Amino acid sequence: MIGFLKPAAHRDSLPDAEVDGAYRRLRLQVFIGIFVGYAGYYLVRKNFTLAMPYLIEQGYSKSDLGLALSGVSIAYGLSKFFMGSVSDRSNARAFMALGLTCSALVMISMGTVPFATSSVTIMFVLLLTNGWFQGMGWPPSGRVMVHWFSLGERGTKMAVWNVAHNVGAGLVGPVAILGMAVFADYHSIFYTHGVIALVIAVLIYVLVRDTPQSEGLCTIEKYHDDYPKTYDYNESHEKELSTKAIFFEYVLNNKFLWTIAVANAFVYLVRYGVLDWAPTYLSEVKHFSFEQSGWAYAFYEFAGIPGTLLCGWLSDRVFHGRRAPLTIGYMLLTLVCLVVYWQNPPGNPKLDVAMLIGIGFFVYGPIMLIGVQALDLAPKKAAGTAAGFTGLFGYVGGAVSANVLIGYLVDSAGWNAGFALLVGACVVSIILIGFTWNSEGGHGRKLLHSEENTGS
Repeated sequence: MIGFLKPAAHRDSLPDAEVDGAYRRLRLQVFIGIFVGYAGYYLVRKNFTLAMPYLIEQGYSKSDLGLALSGVSIAYGLSKFFMGSVSDRSNARAFMALGLTCSALVMISMGTVPFATSSVTIMFVLLLTNGWFQGMGWPPSGRVMVHWFSLGERGTKMAVWNVAHNVGAGLVGPVAILGMAVFADYHSIFYTHGVIALVIAVLIYVLVRDTPQSEGLCTIEKYHDDYPKTYDYNESHEKELSTKAIFFEYVLNNKFLWTIAVANAFVYLVRYGVLDWAPTYLSEVKHFSFEQSGWAYAFYEFAGIPGTLLCGWLSDRVFHGRRAPLTIGYMLLTLVCLVVYWQNPPGNPKLDVAMLIGIGFFVYGPIMLIGVQALDLAPKKAAGTAAGFTGLFGYVGGAVSANVLIGYLVDSAGWNAGFALLVGACVVSIILIGFTWNSEGGHGRKLLHSEENTGS
């Protein structure tokens, strides 16, 4: 198993005449691998929320289910950080495929073993386990991204890749509706998604490759003549770093990483506070049916696709690598849509759905940009840990609060209290990102290879 996960060894260099063709083909191949793969991770991360209305009918309270759901967020945040360090010293191909396989098996067990949903404690433990395996998705994707795509193109490429989680989470609703139609059992919300995820894990292993050097290619920095300016790049950055160096030289002593990490907690509180409770809120307050809630949930996620793509393009092409201005602008617009969604009275479903689409369109841009900032601020051999650090705050701080605190507030003080918390989180995230406004030098590099015009 240790050999299976070790970073892929460097191969002898390909002849110069073969480099361009190999780079074009493999960049597209690995990108498809991490895109489809990360979408698969979301299929078995967010499906539990669609089962919650059925579990409430069985007698569980919102506080109970919020506590159970927090298991995913707690474990995922910790795993994304610590497994990020492991992924920086692992083969991205094997690491990512293994994590999704294990996560899918947990979900299949929740849908096929009655004992798995018999108590809050058991659900919490299983979701905690699932969350830990979920942490094996983002870090290897980040490792692939920084090894195969240079800094000057990374905002756009990351934006395209980042919509994978919108695709995956957006398909959770339709797949759940399909499962219910075929099996007429809410447990199908677990096992249908799990089986599909197993197939995707195989695709990850077939498509993803670890580094260009493992395929006989030069570094992406050399290939594109595009070198980082946020730290002094040299050939030593192609060597695998020790855990101590990753943590203490490049992550924990970086004040801007700390700032965006804390901001990420509040952005994630908004993201999951709206998303995880949308099926329950729409059912109880806005009187949506299961099918209406499922499609509204999907529209929220799918709306993040054009929002994220536009955000990434603007970040690279208009703001020349600056992430903070766009993050602030997008969060301000998220705040507007959130208030309208909250204040819209029952009986106006089109406006509810429109505001969910608006929130989804705007909130995912900042999530993507904070991840890109983390990658920009550290050497690529520490990329998984840097991204995991912001994810740690996002999930353990933000997503857990969305699960537990909102569930408690709604049970004790009503939905208005929950929405007041979300509004406050928007405001705080804007203030924190403002502290990084002058920290970005901008990149704006012109790539020397025409493939940027072909979208490879």
